[in-house]
Amino acid sequence: MSAYAVYGLDLVAVLILTFGVYWPRHRRRDLVVAFLGINVGVLAVAALLAGSALSAGLGLGLFGVLSIIRLRSDELAQHEIAYYFAVLALGLVAGLSAAPSWAAVGFMALIVATMTVVDHPRLLGAHRRQVIVLDRAIADEPTLRAHLEEMLGADVTALSVQRLDTVSDTTWVDARYRLRAGRRRALVAEATTSPVTGATTTARSPEMATR
Repeated sequence: MSAYAVYGLDLVAVLILTFGVYWPRHRRRDLVVAFLGINVGVLAVAALLAGSALSAGLGLGLFGVLSIIRLRSDELAQHEIAYYFAVLALGLVAGLSAAPSWAAVGFMALIVATMTVVDHPRLLGAHRRQVIVLDRAIADEPTLRAHLEEMLGADVTALSVQRLDTVSDTTWVDARYRLRAGRRRALVAEATTSPVTGATTTARSPEMATR
């Protein structure tokens, strides 16, 4: 297999990952641009370094430098970080394959398949996380848990009080919870139909603060 074939497969893989997996599920345009630009840039640099004796070390250094720059420049959700590292890895696997082989192709396919499966809405789709601001100061954990479960219509699996303000009578809590079957069906039905056009959309559950 020629190196150019592997480069072409990298472009196919990143297009599938970006437009076939990420975009339908999360719809963040700026990250689509970032994923494609980073992948092509890393592929180009890694391909030029592939013939160097220091290619592996330079590749890992490039991986680390780009990661630090990107992660310090904007706040990313954990699933977005996973996609970011996936497109980096695709570029490096394809670019640093000095002797292109089916192993490189297999690893590229594994990266895309892993992201497709682990980020699927059906996998642990009922489990959510939110940072919630309550207009009550609740110091007792069982009372707080019961209040959250009633408000969210869910079973709270874990919670962590981040801030308890008895002066302004507020509680900031990081809640991890599992939606009950009826509540989840209602959210899916609401999210899949646009209130303006009736168009079908993809349900998303971003981490958000609720008052």
